[in-house]
Amino acid sequence: MALKPPAPDAMKGIGLMCLALAFFSCLDTTAKYMGTVVELPVTQVVWLRFVSQFFLIVLITGIVAIPRLLRTQRFGHQLLRSSLMLGSTLMNFMALKHLRLDQTQTVYFLAPFVVALLSGPFLGEWVGWRRMIAILVGFCGILVVVRPGSVPFEPALLFAFGSMLCYATFMLLTRYLAAFDAPEVTLFYSLIAGTFIMGPIAMVDWVWPHHWSTWLLLLSMGFWGGLGHYIFIIAYRYAPASTLAPFIYLGLITHTAGGYLVFGQVPDQWTLIGASIVIASGVYLLYRERVTIEARKRAEAAKTATTP
Repeated sequence: MALKPPAPDAMKGIGLMCLALAFFSCLDTTAKYMGTVVELPVTQVVWLRFVSQFFLIVLITGIVAIPRLLRTQRFGHQLLRSSLMLGSTLMNFMALKHLRLDQTQTVYFLAPFVVALLSGPFLGEWVGWRRMIAILVGFCGILVVVRPGSVPFEPALLFAFGSMLCYATFMLLTRYLAAFDAPEVTLFYSLIAGTFIMGPIAMVDWVWPHHWSTWLLLLSMGFWGGLGHYIFIIAYRYAPASTLAPFIYLGLITHTAGGYLVFGQVPDQWTLIGASIVIASGVYLLYRERVTIEARKRAEAAKTATTP
């Protein structure tokens, strides 16, 4: 039986999405600091990101709440979403060791376009030729950032693209599961793969942090990630994906701020130009989606009016 959704509130959903993006920026900035400044293994940083959030949830809800958190109407979908979160996080942290925060975030801007493409086979919502052109233009914006042939190819970009693909599918499943499971259930399942699969892998090349501040930063990733993803899930219960998707672009501002304040990095002109192209294409994609929705509503209203 599906959960009864709360009353739609687009502004509340948008506000929650913006807050979640700010927390995600804190998470990525901390992960990059751990990998590049402290020089901890990526597998260790990834596992501590998940396990710290896992124990935070257990601490807040209590051990007796675990059976309730494991009770889901879509077990297979929850495990798939959890695996996608692990894949996205692992590849994102690997990319962050070599790329600026604004570069990885710009690649993530392709996620709404991938969501639009996957909506066809997953949801039966196929894109028209106008939106397909917008998707191609958005991809061209990423080519401006990468500039193949003009600069040496950075292999870490492959990790960024892989992370983005996992994240796009993760977004689709988040919206799907919002109608069946409570947010805390979906949040708890998000940690299963990262906590129990990454543990043994992290032990292989484990490096013990010696300073208390390093431990504090590592544990803070569970806070940023946990609260961010909880708010992220709640946002989708107040507003549809089509409304929230464009606000992912605010992540460029928050990630750029983190890169500048912590690492003194600023985006180059090609990243800004490419990001502008992708954002413009994404805004048009949203416009076409709303036009399609309005046309469908008018057609249904006309059909209802003519039905005897």
